[in-house]
Amino acid sequence: MFFNCHTYYSFKFGTMSPEALLKEAAAKGVQKLVLTDINNTSAIIDFHRHAKNYPVTPVAGIDFRNGMQQHFVGIAKNHTGFHELNQFLSKCLQEAEPGLTGREAIIPARAPALENAFVIYPFASLQIAQPRRDGGDLSASRLPLKENEFIGIKPGDLTRLPFSPWKNQPDRLVILAPVTFRNKSDFNIHRLLRAIDNNTLLSKLPLNEQAAPDEIMVPEEELKKIFSSWPVIIRNTEELLLKCDVIDFQFEQYKNKKFFTGSEKSDEELLLNECEETMQYRYPNANEKIRERFKKEIDLIKEKQFTSYFLINWDIVKHARLRNFFYVGRGSGANSIVAYLLKITDVDPIDLDLYFERFINPSRINPPDFDIDFSWKDRDEIIKYIFKKYGENHTALLGTYSTFQANAVVRELGKVFGLPKAQIDGLLDPQEFPETDDDIIRLIYQYSRGIHDFPNHLSIHAGGILISDKPITYYTALSNPPKGFPLAQFSMLEAEDVGFAKFDILSQRGLGHIKEAVEIIKKNRNEEIDIHDVKRFKEDKKVEWHLTNAKLIGCFYVESPAMRGLLAKLCAKTYLDLVAASSIIRPGVARSGMMREYIRRFHDPLHGQKESIPELWKIMPDTFGVMVYQEDVIKVAHYFAKLTLGEADMLRRGMSGKYRGRAEFQKIRQTFFTNCKKENYPDALTNEVWREIESFGGYAFAKGHSASFAVESYQSMFLKAYYPIEFMVGVINNFGGFYRTEYYVHEARMSGAAIHAPDINKSDCVTTVYGKDIFLGFTHMAELEEKTVEAILKERKTYGGFKDLVDFMNRVSIAAEQLRLLIRVGAFSFTGRTKKQLLWDIYTVIGSKKRSTARKELFDNGYKNFLLPELYNDPFEDARDEIEILGFPLCPPFTLIKQPLQSELVAARLKINHGRAVEIMGYYVTYKPTTTIKGEVMMFGTFLDKDGFFFDTTHFPDITKRFPFRGKGCYWIKGKVVEDFGFYSIDVVEMQKLDYVMYENDAESIARSKPDPIAMPVVVPSSKQYEYLLVIAPPPHIRQEIESLKKRFHRQFDHYQAIASKPDIILCNFLQSETMEPEMVRAIAKVSERCEPFHLKLDGFDHFKPHTIFNKIVNPEEVSEVSKKLKQELKLAVKNHFHPHLAIAKGLDKEKFSRATSEFYLIDYTAHFLVNSIVLLRRESGLSKCDMVREFKFASRAPGPTFHQVINIQKQLT
Repeated sequence: MFFNCHTYYSFKFGTMSPEALLKEAAAKGVQKLVLTDINNTSAIIDFHRHAKNYPVTPVAGIDFRNGMQQHFVGIAKNHTGFHELNQFLSKCLQEAEPGLTGREAIIPARAPALENAFVIYPFASLQIAQPRRDGGDLSASRLPLKENEFIGIKPGDLTRLPFSPWKNQPDRLVILAPVTFRNKSDFNIHRLLRAIDNNTLLSKLPLNEQAAPDEIMVPEEELKKIFSSWPVIIRNTEELLLKCDVIDFQFEQYKNKKFFTGSEKSDEELLLNECEETMQYRYPNANEKIRERFKKEIDLIKEKQFTSYFLINWDIVKHARLRNFFYVGRGSGANSIVAYLLKITDVDPIDLDLYFERFINPSRINPPDFDIDFSWKDRDEIIKYIFKKYGENHTALLGTYSTFQANAVVRELGKVFGLPKAQIDGLLDPQEFPETDDDIIRLIYQYSRGIHDFPNHLSIHAGGILISDKPITYYTALSNPPKGFPLAQFSMLEAEDVGFAKFDILSQRGLGHIKEAVEIIKKNRNEEIDIHDVKRFKEDKKVEWHLTNAKLIGCFYVESPAMRGLLAKLCAKTYLDLVAASSIIRPGVARSGMMREYIRRFHDPLHGQKESIPELWKIMPDTFGVMVYQEDVIKVAHYFAKLTLGEADMLRRGMSGKYRGRAEFQKIRQTFFTNCKKENYPDALTNEVWREIESFGGYAFAKGHSASFAVESYQSMFLKAYYPIEFMVGVINNFGGFYRTEYYVHEARMSGAAIHAPDINKSDCVTTVYGKDIFLGFTHMAELEEKTVEAILKERKTYGGFKDLVDFMNRVSIAAEQLRLLIRVGAFSFTGRTKKQLLWDIYTVIGSKKRSTARKELFDNGYKNFLLPELYNDPFEDARDEIEILGFPLCPPFTLIKQPLQSELVAARLKINHGRAVEIMGYYVTYKPTTTIKGEVMMFGTFLDKDGFFFDTTHFPDITKRFPFRGKGCYWIKGKVVEDFGFYSIDVVEMQKLDYVMYENDAESIARSKPDPIAMPVVVPSSKQYEYLLVIAPPPHIRQEIESLKKRFHRQFDHYQAIASKPDIILCNFLQSETMEPEMVRAIAKVSERCEPFHLKLDGFDHFKPHTIFNKIVNPEEVSEVSKKLKQELKLAVKNHFHPHLAIAKGLDKEKFSRATSEFYLIDYTAHFLVNSIVLLRRESGLSKCDMVREFKFASRAPGPTFHQVINIQKQLT
């Protein structure tokens, strides 16, 4: 009887999970239920899976809406009908603007022809031709109902029905009773979600943006009583419901593409042939053990019908090799000899004795996981290849859900209740929700618990791709994300439930480091490197020294402070040592104590065996009785607790947390304890083994996965050991790694490189190396525009290097401001002239012009060389310019501090000071926060000493509170030297950040820091024209966030054009004479006095043509209104299509735009601030730098809940 039910996958609308909806239906005696989420099918798979546990028959459908306007409800008669509905919704989403909420869909007024689905239009719809009393149509422009179309009558429509022409066609009428919530509390949650979605105060939420309060499920008999005066409607409803069949999703069947070549036989022949061809390469002397393992795998792959899955992965990496793309195959599939022979992975399962049953076992429905990593530069091309090869009807990106988490919920609820940001910030991160007398805060905490873990919107899985046998739309509708490829409307959990095995196509920057380093070595040293000769690297003593001593900065997966510390404690020497370390570094292991226990047993196996659990030592002798890999969980569950291999694998999967709440996992858990009881294990032993499984299993890697990572680590270590300078340039140019660029530059210097600032004759867009001289790339210069870089490189490539500054200005058209940036960073240091002399030279050539204009001269005409007075050179000027432009100084940072070095202690001398109180100077590198068992925050810090070597610190909770980290810079640190398995660090008791001389506040220093007036002459005409800009200026913390996004963009994509623009929202801009400024100010003040403050929300990213990316403003209407008023008052033209925004990047080429949107649209960035003023700026024509003229405050007070609104909110939510 209920054709229009919603779950919380009707994002920011519904309030129930699919199972909660079924539970509610069962409690109300509903026997058949139609799930119709708004423009979404995310819940359908779970709905049908859970329905098996309830006396409710599930039916699939979709609620088609434009925003909140319901156009019609589609209900599938059968699986084909669900496919038709999905196809139609997918088409609507694909034709709309990219988005992930479903709200962006453009739904037509009438449904298309759907042979296997019913369509119900709401009674209030104006899109359907109503019959005349004589049977004709009232409007010829409206089409009559098709055979499968009906009019839905809500209980509230019954009073109007007798006066409607539809009463004469009762056979077309059915009950349409929407279900959105269970009770008043759910209704309140619904209203709060709608307010969040509309970015409005709860008290201002329009009625047409929320569901009716009566959208609650009632018993069917009660619903029939409501419609008792219209028995024909009840009969029609029951008959229509009977015609809807249950969709059999065949959860136990494999849904991936069945055949790679077209038939099972030819697939098997191809797989066997490819493996046999590679056998000689991989195993020149293949013995019986290898042959037996190979046959065992092949037979099981055929039996489980996974042949095409292996061949598709083989096809992907084969294409990558043809394109010379580096890749790493990992995951549980790396335990497979077939994967090794197909070159999907480079891990030999025989050599590493990889556990076959982790790769595959007879009880497993889905094939093993393959995670294939590509360079971040190559991944998009691989994805395009997959979609082109296997067809968009059968290929889709895998979805995931962005959910409401604790702080996000509290913040959003604080906004809809109208609390100021400062007060909201004070409510975040509660260890438990405290008691409070403030009714609003109490309601925020109360309802945040109710909304916690609700899905907020669809998102894109990190790398999952589905390739189906039937069209994907048999299982899900497809959204249109900004990445440009169709997106399945369900996550990996539902995909696995319904029988899909995803293909993980991932990206990382480590492969880019390696590939580029090999290319740089060829160019710089003319040496060819076989980077795939990993067997040689494993035996290399120099590589071993770097591993044992943890000299691993820049090396993939092993460079973090935690990993370097672990390897130092282990004194790791071999590939297998690294493989184990790669897994036990995962979260949860250290907290459980098993990491420490592994290190102890590693160094003293005999003592470890005495203290270990004998049964576990027997199962895992290679890892000293400690669970290190995922397969160890399977081994312990199977051999210790006597679970079947299928049950053991279910337990292993359940430990990930994704399945832990499911009934199947709870049943396995109970079986574990029951079996241990039967084996007569003491309860203490059973509980301890379970604790170790529980703390470890959810975070471990498969051994083959760890081994694949270790292969890439060895490639990095080899390059660092023998080609450290070229390797560091490769790391710097791929903008990736654990640390910021500054520390890779430092590491290159420590390796013997001479570091130079960007140079107009030596530098490229990215960093370059000539012998041992590294020239930083122009990409590292903040505010240097991309067009400037392109002009420099093009001119240099065409006509050769530049002789001096004048030659440069004669050949390159460049803004004076951009030229000053290049001078300040040191790009013209090769001329031998000081920066101030060079700044003067600008004006001797171009005078008061704001640009140099390129003009090719046949002869050098020279220029006037003025006799300059002695110009003062601040000794800290270079460092100040480098910090401002590059983000870090190129000189040793300790030379910049005010105080003389207060300690000569360095990292190398920590060992001889073990147990002593020490003082040391450190340059901040990074810190890692963590939480103690008591919930207190503590820190682990990493610093550089004055000799340039790393050392680590521990900051316990009380020290963290008293002496917090205060950003980049030099610190004085006092503490005690401690030792852990030969690794020395400092337990901090006191810490202070030291001031730089360049920032001291005495008058002399301030005077020195000002530009010399002689060096920068300015000619001011009697009446100047300026470009004026009226802007909304976000508060400082948001400006910093946006600046960071822009810098991140130009680092990742080598694009500069928007980096110089300030993070302001431009309302209007115009040219005006300076003499008109007073009159202009009066006009703007007049407008500002009439404006009321309003809240502005930024949520995610969007784009303009041609290729501009910007922060999206959710509520642009109020900004547009202010702009309109200003333009009218200033007598400027008012454009119809004003689109306020905050630019992140503009002027992108097509390739960069495609890459950028795919990455930036995944960033979950939101911000919210009060707009209570506008700012007038001005700048000279041709310059980007603006000066503020005046700020104009709005007259009215800030919006927020009044006393009466608060009382009203309390009444509404009680």
